[in-house]
Amino acid sequence: MVEEKIIKEVITSQRELLNKSETGTPREAEKEISILDSFALIITGVRRCGKSTFLNQLIKKQKKAYYLNFEDPRLEGFELADFNKTEIIFKKLFGEGGVYFFDEIQNIPKWEKFIRYLVDKKEKVVISGSNASILSRELGTKLTGRHLRAEMFPFSFKEFLDLENAEPSINSFDKYCQKGGFPEYLKKDNPTILNELLSDIVMKDIAIRFGIKNTRILNKMAIFLIGSSGKEFSYNSIKNMLNIKSVQSVINYISFFEDAYLIFTIPLFSYSYKKQQVNPKKVYSIDTGFSAYNTPSFSEDKGRILENVVFLALRRKHKDIFYFKEKNECDFLIKEKERITQTIQVCYNFNSDNKEREINGLMEAMKKFKLKEGLILTYNQTDEFDVKGETIKVIPVWKWLLSNQGEEK
Repeated sequence: MVEEKIIKEVITSQRELLNKSETGTPREAEKEISILDSFALIITGVRRCGKSTFLNQLIKKQKKAYYLNFEDPRLEGFELADFNKTEIIFKKLFGEGGVYFFDEIQNIPKWEKFIRYLVDKKEKVVISGSNASILSRELGTKLTGRHLRAEMFPFSFKEFLDLENAEPSINSFDKYCQKGGFPEYLKKDNPTILNELLSDIVMKDIAIRFGIKNTRILNKMAIFLIGSSGKEFSYNSIKNMLNIKSVQSVINYISFFEDAYLIFTIPLFSYSYKKQQVNPKKVYSIDTGFSAYNTPSFSEDKGRILENVVFLALRRKHKDIFYFKEKNECDFLIKEKERITQTIQVCYNFNSDNKEREINGLMEAMKKFKLKEGLILTYNQTDEFDVKGETIKVIPVWKWLLSNQGEEK
């Protein structure tokens, strides 16, 4: 429990800090945001991707708003009953009729009960969190049908250009691939920020939350995975490589990493869900700069960096992403409404040495899913040609990112 005077002090000081802070670079996620009464808007994303700044942008567009960030150490011991005191303080300080904003709310036990209380009163509520599954579990029990979801990521290429006040070009794209999109790092250009971020995610979001004592193995696995973008892995191979006692521990750890938005995994396409689970998966990192400064070998592989950038752009728009592997391979399949709608290869340099392999993988996937067009994304090549009556387009990733096919909607 936290004393009323301390809650009031925290609310007041946090509001003063918000008022002084800059609103920052406009985020593309705002296009998808709707703050409605009778619903809670849930914003999730990795630590330091700009959720708090984004909340500030939303707050400054409201006539009246209430805000509380639960990562403030003065709120240590905050309980469900303290929400009632908080509501009274909000209204005393700012009057009736404000929109509620709660940052990193997953730190508070049983928070969903208070949010449901607000929603039932037809209040407008926006909450944020850094862990996808905790929010999902709690929403499923208390807020079924009463919430809207939005995910945030580090800066897209377009947002990076806005921040840097730069024009789209191969040079600005090179810089984006190298540095990634974490806002604080881009502004301060201090790699220590990315090193500390990895530590915070592994320790605060995973080890402490789930009571994992062997943090050395946990950290070692995290570094391995964020440095393995675009590579296949199996739970058994990681178990054997890191000398972990059980496969279940590996499965749990990877699930925790995904929940914290540290990594993403995609399955080999199969119509059988069971086969999707047992077949090797591919892994991708939350950010290329983050991987480069925490696993130096990653920065040397430009092809995998390019593939990771493409994956993140796809993941911003799609949840169902697979890779394809039968006689040949295709990097990405996009599934929409129970149907594969896109086939995409990523090839840093499309040339005579790899042309047949890349086309064969794409064509095999296109034939299987009855698609008339396939896409090859490259570092900086453009082309279009027909193969057996089907169209294959070759587009530079940096141009694709700024088109309707990439990050913009």
